[in-house]
Amino acid sequence: MLGEKAGSMTFKETSKAIPSGKYGLPAMETSTVGGGKMLGHDVMAQATFSAEMRPDGSWLGDCPAGIMFCAEGVATYICSGVGNMTAAGGVSFRGGASFETTSEALSELNGKYYMFTYESDPEGNAEWNLYPCK
Repeated sequence: MLGEKAGSMTFKETSKAIPSGKYGLPAMETSTVGGGKMLGHDVMAQATFSAEMRPDGSWLGDCPAGIMFCAEGVATYICSGVGNMTAAGGVSFRGGASFETTSEALSELNGKYYMFTYESDPEGNAEWNLYPCK
């Protein structure tokens, strides 16, 4: 069961092809920079993730290190998800994320798992929405 939305951020993506080594299918590395709201705080965030196409045409993605900044502190995050290309030429991913912080203002992030939706368009404009698991 998911709780109320904890945050929403918009990003600008930059992608490049990388070697996948699996099934002869493509892989991509995508860097994101942007911001929005998390737990009511204005935040800026950036991360780099990679995704490999699977034999069924879906993508398996992983972000081993992301960072989120706000006036009250810093948090790091990791996430992974599964997605598909959209008819318009963007991507649509669903997955999970976990955060770590020493910031008192962001401490609610610690010890919880967040499910996310991630949608982007062909121009690299993306939106990331996060919901705590209950």
